[in-house]
Amino acid sequence: MVRLKDIARHAGVAVMTVSKALRDAPDVSVATKARIKALAQQMGYVPNSFAQGLRSKTSRIFGLVIPSITNPIFSRIVFAIEDRARELGYDILLAHTHNLPDREEYGIRRMLSRRVDGLFISPVYRYEAESRIYQELIGRQMPVVLLGPPAPFCKTFVSIEIEEHIASYNVTQHLLKLGHKQIAYLTGPPVAPWAHERFSGYRRALREANMEVDDKLVFQAGSTIEDGTKAALQMMNEKCHATAVQAVTDLVAVGCAETLIAQGLRIPDDISVAGFGNIMTAEYFRVPLTTVRQPKFRLGTAAVEAMMTLLRGQPVQHQRLTAELIERKSTAPPKPKAA
Repeated sequence: MVRLKDIARHAGVAVMTVSKALRDAPDVSVATKARIKALAQQMGYVPNSFAQGLRSKTSRIFGLVIPSITNPIFSRIVFAIEDRARELGYDILLAHTHNLPDREEYGIRRMLSRRVDGLFISPVYRYEAESRIYQELIGRQMPVVLLGPPAPFCKTFVSIEIEEHIASYNVTQHLLKLGHKQIAYLTGPPVAPWAHERFSGYRRALREANMEVDDKLVFQAGSTIEDGTKAALQMMNEKCHATAVQAVTDLVAVGCAETLIAQGLRIPDDISVAGFGNIMTAEYFRVPLTTVRQPKFRLGTAAVEAMMTLLRGQPVQHQRLTAELIERKSTAPPKPKAA
């Protein structure tokens, strides 16, 4: 392992001069700094972040708690957070919750034991108004940025989220403008605030068109391809007469669309399908999906900027980022009824 004294010996300077140069101290000349940094890189020197943390009383580590990196929505957000944090000199410690409260608590506690400087959390939503681990974070005054809307148990923390309601409203309006009157809706997890926001947008668009939500057109799904498959099968079994389907996520939309196609329906000739999220699968699905482009990278970057503001001790406001409707080949006007 290359040490400061090794670099000093090769550079012909004191160890203190090497230390100051690598820290960009003002009392070392620009030329000397450049020479020492180049030599350190050439020799493969890696700073001891633990020792630096002891001196500065910071770890230069952020904790990141998400459901799963395999979720295509979070993969882009994680990339943005890691990329921006690296530019600022921070490392990322990652934990997966699989949407289980006990795994969430375990992950957060593991990060607290590592003395992370702040936490980015996609909460595991629950019906309870309080959560022990979140109360502990409040007591510790831990800087926390939520990736998604807050719930009662975590409402005191700053959040960076998407304008879910408006985005979903725009999807329903798009289907209505195409001429659809029977629009089925595949809902998300009942405990998730973002799922409620998206359903609220659907309901608002219908009401503005002088229509009410038909319970026979609403099917409980979730957030995965499997959930979309089950909801589509239920639609078929109940002989739902929808001419369009609006799904709460792209994965649900893909599961639904695959099932409808397997049952002999043509998209969009027989039925239109729209999703939410604009994951890569949606764009390259056999019938490219109309969906909502979530600003995933921008959300991750905004979360890091909010965290840095918190670390400076300055107030941070909740942020809602706008999302864009993307029209593709999976939606079209309904087929005229036979005379």
